[in-house]
Parts: sequence; structure tokens; C-alpha cells
Amino acid sequence: MERLWPATRHRRKAVLHLQRIISGVAGLHQLRCRHPDAPVQHTASMIGDTFTVRNDLDQIAAAFLGTPLAGLPIGHGPSGTVLVADIDPERLHEAWQAAEALVPVLGRRPVMVTDDFDDTLRIRPEPEPGPSKSELRAFAEAAESSEPWLTYRHYSEDDEVDEGEVEYYARGLAGADLTALVSDVALPAPRQTLERALYDRLLADADLHARVLGSVRFVTQTDYWYTPDGVLLMLVPTSDVRSSAYWVDFYGAPTRQCQRRLAEVLAQWRDRWDARLVASWGTMLQLQVGRCPAPGDEAWTAAGQIKALAPNLDLSRWEVAVAMSAGDAWFVHNRP
Repeated sequence: MERLWPATRHRRKAVLHLQRIISGVAGLHQLRCRHPDAPVQHTASMIGDTFTVRNDLDQIAAAFLGTPLAGLPIGHGPSGTVLVADIDPERLHEAWQAAEALVPVLGRRPVMVTDDFDDTLRIRPEPEPGPSKSELRAFAEAAESSEPWLTYRHYSEDDEVDEGEVEYYARGLAGADLTALVSDVALPAPRQTLERALYDRLLADADLHARVLGSVRFVTQTDYWYTPDGVLLMLVPTSDVRSSAYWVDFYGAPTRQCQRRLAEVLAQWRDRWDARLVASWGTMLQLQVGRCPAPGDEAWTAAGQIKALAPNLDLSRWEVAVAMSAGDAWFVHNRP
């Protein structure tokens, strides 16, 4: 697919303009002399103050020194965000990790985005106002009071399995015929009942479990992640996980109400699994996971949530549950 933001004359003009801003010695000197406990001022909170806007970009550029983000073009993005251009697609996870480590310093949460499908994701010569503090606070409060898993449910959640369908569900992507493991399950049975029986009995057979894991663990590894041609780093003007979802563009959350539910999902996953949003490619979300769900109930619950949010994931829930405990990268795919 042709990229929507090639290196055109307009982009070069924007980069030259930003380089002049970033090279301001006074701004960098002020950052170096600032007391370490002094609060960082942000574009979203002082959008009308030109000096503060310029100083915000200077602070970010200075904070990037010594990281994979050093020297990259920095400018204003949509709705109060800051965009960092020219991210190497092959090093996007490394670049995100560098920005994530700077959240306590900058007060901005990072997420990788792409201009492959959206020409509005471009550096702007002037800052664009974002939501007010009260609007963002209301968004986060509404997210926290929502019940996302009443809305996010896999389309097959309530399916029933007849006798002739057992082999289909028991074979899965792994190719191992596990029908014998559930030969005593009374049919017809809810699909979730059958799949949970498969998963529990698979856990009791170490050799078979290892065989299945070898076939499905790719879904919880970064090798499975999608890599677009054009990658930008978006720094949203908040360090709060729920509030940061205000800027997340995801096909599975097409309205502001759905976006609030997605915000609560991201907050729950962060609290329980230390899952951090790395990238949002429109129809895809990619997350780094710090605590893998334990085999059993935890992995089963996490697998159900992934399947609910990612209906285009072909694996059965029992296969996803097997993978959940053996990887540190989640991939969510929801497309038309």
C-alpha cells in the first residue's frame, strides 16, 4: 500500500522549522538549570503560551538525548499531542521503551502510530488544542465506572457445539486431535464449556501441552506483531493510563462511549498484567506484558478477554489460554 506521508517538500519545511526551535540554546539551558522537582509544563495545559509550547518541545528533545529517539524530528500533533517522526520500523519497540521510561520526566504517555492509512497524522507548524482538564477527567471517570466486558464479547460466546462439531473445536490450529480429551462431555454443550474442558485436561498432560504450546506461542511474541512502513511516536499529554485512551484510534472503539470502555480495558490490563499499550495501528493494538497470566483461571480469563476484543484472532480460546502464560506481547486485531 502506498504511504500517505512521503518525504515531500512540506515535510522538509516542517522539519527545518522544528530544528530551529529545538536548537534554541536558551530553552535547553533553562531545562538543564531547572530544579529536578519543578513541575513540567505541557502544551495541553498552556496552549496559548508560545514560550511554554516551544519550551515543551525543547524539554522533550533534551530528554531524548542518549536514547534511540535522539535527533529525530519533533513537532505538534493532533489534539494537543506531540509527534516524533522518522521512527525506524525495525526498532519501534526499542523506541517506545525509551519513551515509556521517560513518562515520569515528561508526563506524557507514548503510543506508536502510523501514517500509512491516516494522512492527518502529521507534524503541524502550530499546536492544536486538546481536551480541557475537566473533559479529560470526565472521560476517565466515565471509563472507570463502565463495564467493558458487557460490551466486548466474542461473537461465538454463546454458541453450542453438537456431536459432529467436536473434532473441529478440538483440533485447533495446533493440528493435534484432542477429541479424546473431551469424549465424556455431554453434547450438545456450550462452546465455552467444551473449550474449558479441553484446556483443563490439556494442562494435565505435560507432553501434549508442550506440543500445543510450540504451535501457538507465536501469538504472544513480538515476532507476531504487525510492522507498518511509516511509524511515528505519539506523546499524549497525560501520564494516566485511562485518560491516554482518549487519543487511541482503534476500529473496535468507534465512538467516544466505546473509547471509554477501551480505556477501562487498558487500565484493568495494566493493573493486573502490567500490560502497556505500545502501538495502535487503527485495526490493531500491540501491548507489552510484564506479568504473564498463570496457567488455569488467570490464563483462561485473559484469553477470553483477548478473544472478545480481537474477533479476527483465528485461534480457539483454549489455544490462546495456552499461549497466554508463555509470552510477553499481546496482539489485538479487530477489522471490518
